Amino acid sequence: MSSRPIAVEIKRDIEKYEIVIGHSCLEDLGSQLTGLGLGHTAVIVTNPAIKSNHGNLLASGLRKNGFEVDFIEIPSGEASKSAETAFELIHQIADRYAGKSIFLVAFGGGVVGDLVGYVASCFKRGVPYIQVPTTFLAQIDSSIGGKVAIDLPFGKNLVGAFYHPRLVFSDVSVLATLDKRQIQAGLAEAVKYGIICDKGLFEMIESRVEDLLNLNQKLLTEVVAQCSRIKASIVSRDEKEHQGLRTILNFGHTVGHAIEAACQYEEYNHGEAIALGMRVAADLSLALGVVKLDIVERVNNALSRAGLPNQIHNISLDDILRCMRHDKKFKSGRNRFILMTGLGKVKIQENIDDGLIRSSINKFIEKGDCD
Repeated sequence: MSSRPIAVEIKRDIEKYEIVIGHSCLEDLGSQLTGLGLGHTAVIVTNPAIKSNHGNLLASGLRKNGFEVDFIEIPSGEASKSAETAFELIHQIADRYAGKSIFLVAFGGGVVGDLVGYVASCFKRGVPYIQVPTTFLAQIDSSIGGKVAIDLPFGKNLVGAFYHPRLVFSDVSVLATLDKRQIQAGLAEAVKYGIICDKGLFEMIESRVEDLLNLNQKLLTEVVAQCSRIKASIVSRDEKEHQGLRTILNFGHTVGHAIEAACQYEEYNHGEAIALGMRVAADLSLALGVVKLDIVERVNNALSRAGLPNQIHNISLDDILRCMRHDKKFKSGRNRFILMTGLGKVKIQENIDDGLIRSSINKFIEKGDCD
């Protein structure tokens, strides 16, 4: 590898796997896979832009290590995380690779990773797959932890499973081909990790946000590695949220997912919606008296300096509330939010007064759009 890789281990009851993080190392994926007993044919699922930018390098490294390689392309965008796309992909795999020993490679951002993981969990009751995330957000969050899913029209990730990859392989150098908006989206999730359990990470992002936006390779590697460590630690201790620990990873997601669904995944990308959801969650925390104003201001300032939105455009309060009712985090009709109590500290609170929720969301809806 061109950089010495950082390996983070996820432990589970019956097996463990690694998250490998480095830069300028995409061609080395094949050597990482040779001892995993995956199969002979790597079926790489990606979108046309990623294949054009990075496909040859990834494929050559796999072929050098004895794997057959084939690509299946899907359209980019959240619309591909659908039942229609999932079953079309399953049909293609069943038709093209009958009798072959295959494994899937999710080569893309969160949409590709979630979709391919879901297909891998279903096809033949489970085939091996590898996560090769190509966006900042996917490298620090969605590729890790085994949650795979597709969307329904009225909610995100409502059809899915816990199904872990055999390896997560993050090359931060591929982030150079992303537009700035995608880097900003990843920063939203990085800020989230700092808020929920790592004050030092939050302060590093807060002080060096411009360096991250300018794709400082060393700093990006550090942030990806630290976020990966945090999520690996949480998932290893509470894989399926039975203990409530993993639930803290949903800070900002209750409202954020509802914003995504309410705008039909068009107005905001995932990171932007989560940033808005974190602003609402921070405001709720302040309204309930569990966090101080100066902490909320620091969070909002960090998100703004990262170029993330501070107002909800073209979506009504009623539409957001309607989509929230489908949220998986609600239990027996009772709402459930992750609230800030400080930097690096959060708590889970249920059954918050609907009036407070409406008030906090409404503060961020641009007036004149959806009055």
